[in-house]
This record gives sequence, C-alpha cells and structure tokens, in this order.
Amino acid sequence: MTLSFTAPVFADASPTASPTASPSATPPANMSSLGGERLGRPGNQVNLGGGAPVLPADITARSWIVADAESGDVLAAHNAHWRLPPASTLKMLFADTVLPKFPRTTSHKVTPSDLAGIGAGSSVVGIKENETYTVHDLWLGVFLKSGNDAVHVLSSMNGGVRETVKDMQAHADDLQALDTRVVSPDGYDAGGQVSSAYDLTLFARSGLQKKDFREYCSTVRATFPGTTAGNKKGTSARASSEIRNTNRLLSGDSDITPYQGIAGVKNGNTTNAGATFTGVAERGGKVLLVTVMNPEKKEHNEVYKEAAQLLDWGFQSAGKVEPVGELVAPKGVDTTAQPGANASGGASPGTGAAHTSTKPVAASTAAKGGSTGIGVALGLTGGFVALLAAGIFLVNRRWPLPDLMRRRR
Repeated sequence: MTLSFTAPVFADASPTASPTASPSATPPANMSSLGGERLGRPGNQVNLGGGAPVLPADITARSWIVADAESGDVLAAHNAHWRLPPASTLKMLFADTVLPKFPRTTSHKVTPSDLAGIGAGSSVVGIKENETYTVHDLWLGVFLKSGNDAVHVLSSMNGGVRETVKDMQAHADDLQALDTRVVSPDGYDAGGQVSSAYDLTLFARSGLQKKDFREYCSTVRATFPGTTAGNKKGTSARASSEIRNTNRLLSGDSDITPYQGIAGVKNGNTTNAGATFTGVAERGGKVLLVTVMNPEKKEHNEVYKEAAQLLDWGFQSAGKVEPVGELVAPKGVDTTAQPGANASGGASPGTGAAHTSTKPVAASTAAKGGSTGIGVALGLTGGFVALLAAGIFLVNRRWPLPDLMRRRR
C-alpha cells in the first residue's frame, strides 16, 4: 500500500523526507569485515577481470551487494556491512525463523489480542477479527502484501511478539548475521532496529533452502479470504479477493517489467529505511542474489531499477571478476566435509546427510497450495540436503541452492 504519513514510520509505506528520520549519508569508519576484509571497507568493492563490464554508474543506494547464491562468492559490494534500518526485508528473517513451526494447513481463529500493537499506517493484507485463516493464507499475506497484520497473527501463534523477536535474534546470530538487531518482527521502524545488505542476503539465502519459503516469495498473485457475511437465503458465505505481490521485479508495474529469471525474494519501504529490496534471479545456470538499501534517488520504483542493473551486471560479469568476499555459512556448519552418496543417490552410511548437488537443474512445475500466479520457485534436487537432528545443514564448500523453477514468459 503506497501511503505517506508524518506520524511514526511504518513498514512498506512510501517514505516522507525528514532530515531527522534519515540515517547519515556517510558510512561509519569501522564496519564488520565478516566474509572478507574488503567487505568492511566503504565505497565500491570489485575486482574486474578481463572483459568484465564496469559497475553501473548511476547506482545511488547507500548499501548494496551482488553475490553468487550457490557458491556464496560476493562479486561486488558497496558498504556491505553498513547497519541500516531494514524495513520489511526483515520479514525474510521472520519467515525463515517461524515458517517451519506450523503446518500450512493449520487453522487459526483471529482474536483482538492477535492484532494488538500493529504500528500506525502499517501495510496490511486485511486480517479480520473472529475470522479463521490457514497458516498458508497468513504466509501469502506476509509475502505478497507485506502484511504486518499477518505477521502479528503468526507471532501470536508463536508465543507473542516478544518471544518471536527473541527467536529471530537467536536465528540471526546462528546465521552469523551479526549486523542485525531485531526489535519488531515485521520490519516496522523501531529504535535500534538495524540490519545490513550483507545480513539480508544471508537471510534470503537461508530462507531459499525451504520449499514453502521459495513458493511464497515467488508467488505473483493469490486468492485471499475476506469477511463472512449472511445472505438473503439465511446462510453465510465468505468473500475473497485477489492479492498481488508488491515485489515489482516479480509482478511488474507501470514503469517496470518483470525481471527475466526473477524468483523472489522481498521488498520493503519505511520512512527511516527508505526503499529496500533483496532479490534472487537465474540466467544461464547462474543464480544471483542482490540486496539494495535506500537509494538516494527517490524516483518511482528506483530500488527495483537499481537492483535490476546490478543483476544485469552480475550475469554479464560471471567468471570475469574475482570475488571480494563471501557469504559465510551458519554457525556449526561443516564447510569442508564432502558428504558421500551411494549408487542410488541416497546418503552413504555414517555421513548424516544426503549427497549434495550444486548445479541448478531446470524445472517447470508450478508452485502449489492455492496460489494462482506464476509459480516461480527454487525447488529441491532429488535426495537433497538432509536436515540434521541438531537443526543444521551438513553441506560441502559450495553451499547448494535448490533447483530453480524458471519463470516462463
């Protein structure tokens, strides 16, 4: 929902210019160097090889990163570890944390307390008190409409906002997203809540390991339940309406077309954060992640236009640049082990994990579960990574991204 307020800032609304609301335009002198020393330096960081195109000249974002989603190599970055307000891109961490806890078929009747504390002017999908929704419905509301009401209902199911924030922070720490401090689960601006382009990219990369996450973040449009009302025959019926993904590289807009190969992930916009966006796309067997935070240029859909330019550069530069850093694996992940596989493709005895394949394989099956849009998603390869009892992946050095289900245009 594109609205403007001068009251406290909120998730996914258009920002209002305010010198006191905007963070400093100068990155701090000391930033984290996690993932590589170059990533802690201010300004553009890139190692151009022979035949590599130069970086786009008109990128105005305060912070951005382009990374190979499969290997974790950071191809280029700009103030990658600058801690900035994340807006609703923080919902990627929320989803990665909470989504595995509830089956999608679970139903929940919304109470007034579920919707308490939603920030003024928040983006909403239209959750109604005393109506029943499935977990599947709620996640569609989170990803397509960035609904803070859906986030609060899921948080209530998870033990409340405070418990959910605690869970999110613990998960961010496990992912080594050390620039991130979580205060609100929905990305609504709150004092001290920050993340970075580097951390947001880690959240996307972790979330994309989950089948449901891939489905929801790539769904273009879906049917969402409305209000139950009586009719003239004395029976009740429930209305429904179509919701459309606000990720403009996925759904398009008046001044932007869907990006070829796009498969998610999440956008955001608040007064303090400006526009933020993390996206994943595939072309020619190469899968890239890009995060863009707070473009200085305030033109319509600027964050998507700059993200598209950086993705174009990344695909053109594949194999022609030396990485400036890497996306680190979560704590406890063995990045040196080579899990074995038997001849049938199953896990070899004693490995504790299935054989991992790192080469994306094309697929065309549409995402299921009620979504009516183009089911762009990243699907699991056969016999893919096994989740260990301790809740971590055992993977080899090249973090395996699941198969891409390419956008058919």
